[in-house]
Amino acid sequence: MSRALARIREAFAGPGGTSEVLRVSYPLILSHLSFTLQTFVDRVFLTWYSPEAIAGAVAGLFITWSVVGLLVAVGEYVTTFVAQYHGAQRPERIGPAVWQGIYFAFGAGVLMAALAPSLQSVFDWAGHDPKVREHEVRYASILMTGGFPVVLMATLASYFAGRGKTLLILRVNVLVTLVNVVLDYLWIFGLLGFPRAGVAGAAAATIAAEAVGASVYLALMLRAEDRRLRATLSGWRFDRALFSRLVRYGLPSGLHWAIEILGFGVFLLIVGRIGTLELAATGMAFNLNGLVFVPMLGLGVGVTSIVGRYIGAGRPELAERSTWSAIGISFAYMTVWGLFYFLAPLLLLAPYRAGANPAEFAPLEALTIVLLRFVAVYSIFDMLNVVCAAALRGAGDTVFAMWSSTFFALFAMLLPTYVAVTFFGSGIYTAWTAASAYVFCVGTLLFFRFRSGRWKSVSRCTVGSPKRCRSSTCG
Repeated sequence: MSRALARIREAFAGPGGTSEVLRVSYPLILSHLSFTLQTFVDRVFLTWYSPEAIAGAVAGLFITWSVVGLLVAVGEYVTTFVAQYHGAQRPERIGPAVWQGIYFAFGAGVLMAALAPSLQSVFDWAGHDPKVREHEVRYASILMTGGFPVVLMATLASYFAGRGKTLLILRVNVLVTLVNVVLDYLWIFGLLGFPRAGVAGAAAATIAAEAVGASVYLALMLRAEDRRLRATLSGWRFDRALFSRLVRYGLPSGLHWAIEILGFGVFLLIVGRIGTLELAATGMAFNLNGLVFVPMLGLGVGVTSIVGRYIGAGRPELAERSTWSAIGISFAYMTVWGLFYFLAPLLLLAPYRAGANPAEFAPLEALTIVLLRFVAVYSIFDMLNVVCAAALRGAGDTVFAMWSSTFFALFAMLLPTYVAVTFFGSGIYTAWTAASAYVFCVGTLLFFRFRSGRWKSVSRCTVGSPKRCRSSTCG
């Protein structure tokens, strides 16, 4: 017994141990939980509004986020730059790196606004019920057109995440959540002078809240001490080489998540062909999955920050230890929630049931309960995906995860689902089996990539030697 306790204490203690990972990551986990609560409350309100509204918003978000999420992930890759410069004790390079992310966010905003008009044709192709399609187009168009604050807020947060200032991120996200929830309620149902806007109000509330968060981060970044120590104002100039490295390393990282989100977005469009009930149940199951899963993306950001700092300091063995600590944390976390999905689905669905029409909600609830069992099974592999991809991202090894997501999204999930539904008339359970296979394959493959140790060769040299170094922040 004493030997086992000693091993547990050893796992917790020291650099890269569980205690360090938790200390850095728990504010980020709570920050992502705040975003999840925004989405959760948004979906609950829309469920009260109408079944077509919730179905349309879920599909609209997935399709939109395949673009917005890509751009957010590239902006968030600034975390790796900041972490590695911080670890290498080169603070004067931190400000210029963040400014390249700001310029990227501006370009991303222009691109999203330009792409917004094409969304109509995407949802026309899906062939959903006309009422659902109307909600899909409205929700997605507003989010895409106004997506700039979303990318900017994520990019500016990286300045603090990369230096381990995660409690500050938590405080800002709590503020953003409160703004979003209040505006959601007023704007969806038309209270206190706001128009009754339904999904349009939900989308507008999200953009407004993110704009508040971005403004707060920018003000904090430009404080006198930050300007002096990390060149957060004097480093405003466009740096072509640094910007190119951000895109070079950040784009594959972003594509990994964007392809996954796009894959599930197209999956939702295919499921919508089965029926509105199936689409709404899938949306609710994904929403409840997100309530548990998205906070752990904060653990991923923490892992990226810790791994990046240890890579910058020339300590890859501690970067590896940190990742194993995170894997242990995520396994315990998802095991507990998997039991909830199996044993207490009615408790999880209670908020949706509270304001919904009982006759309409009963079949939706019954189907969602079954789908949550799929979620319980694949969640462990989903967390392997998050943690291992985060570790690889912190080391600058971003291409492998991108190609893994692309291959399995196409051949494990989308093509089998499309063929089964379109040509064989298969139902919702066949589709969800294919989606579960995708999660299993990607999570397993990224775990073995991490185990192989090849990511260490990407960043074995120090960031202080630009001619020899292949780390993402060299120069």
